[in-house]
Amino acid sequence: MDILDTTRRLVASGPLCDSCLGRPVADRSFGLTNAERGRALRTTLALADDEPYEEPDEQCWVCEGLCDRFDEFAARAAEELGETELYTYQVGTRVPPLLEENDRLLRIDAGLDAEAGEELGTELNREIGRRLGRRLDAAVDFERPDVQFLVDFETDGIEIQRNSVSVYGRYRKLKRGIPQTEWVKFETSVEELVAPPFLSAFRGTEAVFHGAGREDVDALMLGPGRPFVLEIKEPRRRNVDLKALEKEVNTEANGDVEVEDLCFVTYEMIERVKEHDASKTYRATVGFEEPVNRSAFEAAIETLDGATVEQRTPNRVDHRRADLVRKREILEIDGSLTDEYTASVEIHGEGGLYIKELVSGDEGRTEPSLAGTLGVGATVEALDVIDVEGVDEPFLTPAYRLERDEAPASGVDVSETGDGK
Repeated sequence: MDILDTTRRLVASGPLCDSCLGRPVADRSFGLTNAERGRALRTTLALADDEPYEEPDEQCWVCEGLCDRFDEFAARAAEELGETELYTYQVGTRVPPLLEENDRLLRIDAGLDAEAGEELGTELNREIGRRLGRRLDAAVDFERPDVQFLVDFETDGIEIQRNSVSVYGRYRKLKRGIPQTEWVKFETSVEELVAPPFLSAFRGTEAVFHGAGREDVDALMLGPGRPFVLEIKEPRRRNVDLKALEKEVNTEANGDVEVEDLCFVTYEMIERVKEHDASKTYRATVGFEEPVNRSAFEAAIETLDGATVEQRTPNRVDHRRADLVRKREILEIDGSLTDEYTASVEIHGEGGLYIKELVSGDEGRTEPSLAGTLGVGATVEALDVIDVEGVDEPFLTPAYRLERDEAPASGVDVSETGDGK
């Protein structure tokens, strides 16, 4: 069947708009829209049959007029967006089953394969998306756009999903008795000290704190700090000065917590910061139940240096973690006696190594331990985390960093239009 015969059969099915006429042969030629393709077919058929060229004067039986409303839906989507900044977007549509069936029957009635050309939904996505992109001056992103639009043709509504912003940084915790995330037993947390300025700056609805592990509530986090990602959900702003935000967070935290090295990252950085293999360095003040001499202490440290430790889930956390035996390596350990009852010990260990139990032995649940090696009871009196670093490569690499120098696009400025959205 040649293209003219196909066109005759399509036109004979009933009134068709140019888009629906051109869509069944969308795989022919390139650089044309389906509407341009359909108009060309209609014109060619009129010339071949020496008949007057006539524009369709009835509503298209396939799309029921939807293909004439591309500009309308693009304009509405931009208006619905309101005061929202974005760099990337994506448009999806929800097509009524009846229209999808019409689209399929059109091909069958014309003697074509039911899957020939292009589906109605695909054209709606593309043509509304193209027009919306021009209005917003934003780039399309099919992976994880800043904003996703869903045009629902059944309800004649538009749904908007503002995807989260991810900001990477490092935090130092300079006061003991502060958990990493909100906990009703404590007045505040690292999350509660850091998140509010972010929520205000990005105009988000919620902030979720993702840390590269967590220190004990009574431990400090010092050195370069612990990597974290703060995920801000439903943000209306994306162009935020992170240096100014860093200063604001540190000022409002009043010396309890500090953040630094803030930068925009991809959504995938959330998983990386939680799962990336890391080693950690600790400084512990250790108290002994009996006097310890220097030679015995140094011998114990030497025994533990490079040792593989078997740790059964500690007593202090076994109510919330599975009772397992984990093997962790002490990468390096050093220390010195302050006096015969006190020592300062620095431990560089594999991620997941329980330091308090490495010192105390946890009633035999950790082997070997400093207390067991010395034969003297020992406990951690103060614990500081002084470094958290990736094992094979840093947490943050260029693949995860988002560099955005240009200003974002935005929807209608409701502060100027008076629109209450």
